[in-house]
Amino acid sequence: MSVFDLLIDQEHVISILRDAVIAAAKGDDESQEMTHAWLFTGPPGSGRSNTALAFAAALVCKNGGCNECTDCTTALKGNHADVELIKTEGLSIKIDEVRELITRASWSPSVGNYRVVVIEDADRLTESAANALLKAIEEPGLRTVWLLCAPSATDVLPTIRSRTRSLVLRTPSTSAVTALLESEKISPTMADFAARASQGHIGRARHLAKSEEARARRAAILKISLLITDVASAFKAAQVLVEAAKAEAEEEAEKRDDAELASLKEAWGQQGSKLTQGGSKAVKELEKEQKSRTTRMVRDYLDRALLDIATLYRDILLIQSNSLDSIINIDLTTEITKLANSSTPESSLRKLEAIMNARTNLSHNAAPLLTIEALMVSLK
Repeated sequence: MSVFDLLIDQEHVISILRDAVIAAAKGDDESQEMTHAWLFTGPPGSGRSNTALAFAAALVCKNGGCNECTDCTTALKGNHADVELIKTEGLSIKIDEVRELITRASWSPSVGNYRVVVIEDADRLTESAANALLKAIEEPGLRTVWLLCAPSATDVLPTIRSRTRSLVLRTPSTSAVTALLESEKISPTMADFAARASQGHIGRARHLAKSEEARARRAAILKISLLITDVASAFKAAQVLVEAAKAEAEEEAEKRDDAELASLKEAWGQQGSKLTQGGSKAVKELEKEQKSRTTRMVRDYLDRALLDIATLYRDILLIQSNSLDSIINIDLTTEITKLANSSTPESSLRKLEAIMNARTNLSHNAAPLLTIEALMVSLK
């Protein structure tokens, strides 16, 4: 079994990467098949980072990605000595992080043939960080390969984009995700529902299939959307959604924050309420990172909620088009049919566009409550 067999419904990309691995093994580092910088783009859930890590594993593996050796297993987990995995839980990747990364990337490989750097969220690079990265890509080390991941090519600097080989991943088909879930011992009915509800997002499909709480939360979000009848109910729905997102983010963050803080203080040799020199600064930096992470988690939870609401209007549009075969929210067919009969396809399309625009605004750090309020008013 190859590391590329772990990728779902991406045969067009796998073929290119296999050729690159063969060229790399022959030493053709800047051939038509192999180059030193790659850009993986695709919608959420398409497996951008998984694809990049599989490619990294194949490059450091002596057997081209066998998925059995230590090199493969550690590379896929992001802790191989020659694979740098950079991902942020905050809102951005700053220049100081990139400068440290560039220094490490310049080191010679320790056990493999390449030193591979995977940046999961290249779209979150600040402008100064992106410019610093550009210089490193323009003047790469002899055995360094850069693998950048972003939702779309336009999310990275044009100058970086022009110096990378771009591969576009597609959203896995519903049937492919269903088959994957069934192979993980999930019932066919649940696998089909999760695959449809997640719209091809593999991670979200797994979560929905395995978590009753996640399914209940999704159902509550859809019911809130169905209760919007006037401006007052629109504002109420927005408030409920945002408060629920904040509560969920803060609950998850609290568990991690306390453990991280205790671990850091222990590392800095806390004695009573005092820390060794430099410890207070480290604690403040950690608290700042944790706050940024919580802010991003709120936005991520809201984005997930908006995707769930989008399935509602997708179903309405299908009914208005007399296409009933692929409805996602079958349990809400009565309510959806009622809405479909009281509106037009043009109206449904406008509402879908409003949802997507709200997602874009949230990704650009718009105020969550104002963004969701404006959306809910447009959906009333």
